[in-house]
Amino acid sequence: MESRIEKIKQQLQSQGFKLTPQREATVRILLENEQDHLSAEEVYMLVKDIAPEIGLATVYRTLELLSELHVLEKLNFGDGVARYDLRSDDNHHHHHHLICVECGSVKEIKEDWLLPLEDRLFREFKFKVIDHRLDFQGICSECAEKHSGNETSLNDQPSA
Repeated sequence: MESRIEKIKQQLQSQGFKLTPQREATVRILLENEQDHLSAEEVYMLVKDIAPEIGLATVYRTLELLSELHVLEKLNFGDGVARYDLRSDDNHHHHHHLICVECGSVKEIKEDWLLPLEDRLFREFKFKVIDHRLDFQGICSECAEKHSGNETSLNDQPSA
């Protein structure tokens, strides 16, 4: 965790910003809860435990700054709540998501399936993709099993 905090500190410094204690507390919460896609309010409640003096506005400003600097991604899974996800060190691009429209579960796809498409876009249009995001909305296997016998099941596959 310390090496990732140091890297984020360097990213901030390279853009003329400091890793203040409030920003560091926010980053630590994001790192500790990396798989949870926390909302700003959830981050605030967790940060408040380790930095009781911090205000909600400070957390919002920190999340927006980190988003602008591409340290984290601001996500919307269709529930009207902005969620935040740290960018991974091992991928040039952000990972992708499978979002269940029934229970709201989110599963991550770490592999970048769009690199062949990016190559084609560059070859055919001389368009260099800087970043992309791909979110699939559908029914997870658990919800589909609950509805087996209804209109949705795992055997119902879209036709190509």
